Amino acid sequence: MNADLLSRIEDASLNASAPPQQRWMDGWLVRFSPGKAKRARCINAVAPGRLPLADKLRLAQGVFDDAALPLVVRITPFSQPEKLDDQLQTMGMRALDDTRVMVGPVVVSSSHVKALPPGCHIERTDVATYANVVGEWRGSPPEQCAAQAQRQALSPVPYEGWLFKRGAEVLACGQFAREADLVGLYDVFTAPQARGQGLANALCTALLRMAAAQGAATAYLQVEAKNKPARAVYHRLGFVDGYSYHYRTADPLAT
Repeated sequence: MNADLLSRIEDASLNASAPPQQRWMDGWLVRFSPGKAKRARCINAVAPGRLPLADKLRLAQGVFDDAALPLVVRITPFSQPEKLDDQLQTMGMRALDDTRVMVGPVVVSSSHVKALPPGCHIERTDVATYANVVGEWRGSPPEQCAAQAQRQALSPVPYEGWLFKRGAEVLACGQFAREADLVGLYDVFTAPQARGQGLANALCTALLRMAAAQGAATAYLQVEAKNKPARAVYHRLGFVDGYSYHYRTADPLAT
């Protein structure tokens, strides 16, 4: 896959996940949001910097300690320096959350499209309602829901959140953030009682069509490598793996 496109997607995903709680530190984008999303509470090593690694980790540790969060480093193919992952492993930092960034078309082949079931519709919602809906299904505490709502309300890339409903019952939800011709799908989730009915397929198709109408040409999303049901849905929609990333931490309790 085109390396320039993947680099743009990485930039777009960083923009879409930007929390108000972040700062630059010698080439590191240090994020310390109290929300659930790890990408908003980790270190992104986007430039080599000048300080020795141990010094930067010590300075960053103070930021995470003040925020009462574990220090976590996100490792991507774009992390700098190139051997950072090896250095952190040598220092005893364990890897977690193997994740795939999948890339696909915004126009889904009609043979893979599942129509909305009878009596169902999708409707736009605000970021606070969205965060509470998906947070309830995930079992997230109120403070994490509030942090997600705050982050997305202040995002430099606007979010559109949509609820998949049958009557008044919410069965699934999904949102997208478009930057120029790129669109990211985020927090696509199906209620436990509604899984296995093709709702995620139908919802993602609708979101991609809306994004295409706004000028998007390429879509991306992030999904854990072990989440085989979700990956199967996205494969059917034409998504393929673009690159992977994971996290490293020395905190034995970090998840």
